[in-house]
Amino acid sequence: MSSPRVLVLRALGLGDLLAGVPALRALRRGFPGHEIVLAAPACLAPVAEATGAVDRLLPASAPGRAVPRTLDWTGPPPAVAVDLHGNGPPSHRLLHALRPARLFAFAHPDTPDIEGPPWHRDEHERDRWCRLLTFYGLDADPADLRLPRPHTPSPAPGAVVLHPGAGAPARCWPVERYAAVAADLRDRGLRVVVTGGAHEADLVARLAKEARLPDTDVFSGGLPFHRLSAVIAGARAVVSGDTGVAHLAVAHATPTVTLFGPVPPSHWGPPPHPRHIALWHGPEGDPHARRPGPALLRITPDEVLDALHRLPAPEEPAP
Repeated sequence: MSSPRVLVLRALGLGDLLAGVPALRALRRGFPGHEIVLAAPACLAPVAEATGAVDRLLPASAPGRAVPRTLDWTGPPPAVAVDLHGNGPPSHRLLHALRPARLFAFAHPDTPDIEGPPWHRDEHERDRWCRLLTFYGLDADPADLRLPRPHTPSPAPGAVVLHPGAGAPARCWPVERYAAVAADLRDRGLRVVVTGGAHEADLVARLAKEARLPDTDVFSGGLPFHRLSAVIAGARAVVSGDTGVAHLAVAHATPTVTLFGPVPPSHWGPPPHPRHIALWHGPEGDPHARRPGPALLRITPDEVLDALHRLPAPEEPAP
């Protein structure tokens, strides 16, 4: 007889999945003997596996941050369906259509049959989903973020990683400022490497050209997760905007300097720790804008360099 299944909807990006790791692990502990099925983009299967909290990934995605129209669910209804995607009726109804025995979700006036907790706009993403599961009686720890160290060796151990891209132009610090940071670090004798996603080759190439980086220090085109994970885990530090690579660095205890705007670190920032510095001047702005937000543009290269100087050394990997 097959195991009962828990279906979790979080059909979003890398950073979203990593911010949801504490909630996924709470479900893993809370439903022993159940199969945990995560509905998320197929490309995140290696990430889901690395969390140790997911048994199977059900491919699901939609443009932007939209809710998928359907889920390719087969067999009996889920024992539990969990909405970690959002708080609106589209995700509620998508899961409700599968007739789960129980549905965990935030309350919304347009789905009054769901008796969940209220949604708080000004809440950190990790805390939000842990609070949801606590409401339903599960023990969830927002600090349960770490991923195991990758087996793949880093191709750039000890380098400072610059990641100029993000999911929206509003969160992309100008390339020439990253180049200024790179030039200063290289003058100090540090190795600097650049990483970029599958659709960020032009952005990475511009930065590499302005910073005069050799080809060996440029990793563009969207590295496979195991290789990207190795680069980040082996880095001296990671400098990026508010994007998935920043969350991956936190998961590997790699020191970070994260440049925030137009969304504040109180919503998506790293946990309080000396190895993570979040730069933020405000005010909040439009996260979907087509150009860098004013708050992001207030951050200067000198601030970034000063923050890097204040970071502690990376943790030694456990044997």
